[in-house]
Amino acid sequence: MNTPQHPIGSGFSAHSTTLDVIRGIDLTGKLAIVTGGYAGLGLETARTLASAGARVIVPARNVDRARLAVAEIGGGIEVRPMDLTVPASIDAFARGVVQSGLPLHILVNSAGIMALPELTRDSRGHEMQFSTNHLGHFQLVAGLWPALKRAGGARVVSVSSLGHLFSDIAWDDINYEARAYDAWSAYGQSKTANALFAVELDRRGREHGVRAFSLHPGGIVTGLARHLSTQQLQAAGNLDQAGEPVIDPDRDMKSVPQGAATQLWCAVSPQLDGKGGVFCANADIAEVLDGGVSFALEGMGARRIGVAPYAVDPQSAERLWSVSEAMTGATL
Repeated sequence: MNTPQHPIGSGFSAHSTTLDVIRGIDLTGKLAIVTGGYAGLGLETARTLASAGARVIVPARNVDRARLAVAEIGGGIEVRPMDLTVPASIDAFARGVVQSGLPLHILVNSAGIMALPELTRDSRGHEMQFSTNHLGHFQLVAGLWPALKRAGGARVVSVSSLGHLFSDIAWDDINYEARAYDAWSAYGQSKTANALFAVELDRRGREHGVRAFSLHPGGIVTGLARHLSTQQLQAAGNLDQAGEPVIDPDRDMKSVPQGAATQLWCAVSPQLDGKGGVFCANADIAEVLDGGVSFALEGMGARRIGVAPYAVDPQSAERLWSVSEAMTGATL
């Protein structure tokens, strides 16, 4: 497979933090949007972008909660209403940005859900993890497309996960209409979709100066894990026996500033100028995992970090784009 998926030796590592990545970067005059920017990795990303001078907009379903969260970290961040599972809400948010006439330089798609214990569908009948993690962001990018092109050099960053190894996309039954629902395969195909989306968006966007990236942030205990029990997180190695998060970057268990470092690197690093359509990890382009790939929660920290060939395959990326257009009605 012909792919630009090769590490570049960035000089960063699993131990690097957002402070390391943003050092020397001036974002004065830049506009950034961070979905999920009021909690966990998204909040850390929004805070760091604002600290470098960017104007940051955080779309949120619960506006009051989001405003309380961002108020605690200082200025430079504005909260606006948007629900990733409600098409009209996405369109209204995007329309407001586009009609402002401002260029959009950075879009970080950090919002997500994980391992819903029961099959749940959005208003259009789509499985909720696929809807929230991929389809909502697909429609958001389509709506923001004029503002992204206006920047004359924009980046779209989609937070995927090593969890994409749980599953390729089940092309014949994405919405679990003919097979039994499984929380982790549903999460896995949504994370595979995040990676494939970056591949095809980059292909379509590069002539307009829009480059796209996906990434694995690491194993971080945040609100994303709210559907997992303490016992499950301990089995995965993310919590110790006292119930406290384990921080061991060499085994892919990170603090929030370490976990957010890679999405920030994708969004701002000059090392990625002229590059795109790649899956990143530990603030570098990740390697492609050769041979059979698999993933399990237990012992996650011991896993080799990289991307499955199916998650960066150009033909699959183009296929997903067509499927996503049909499922959302959104186009660039």
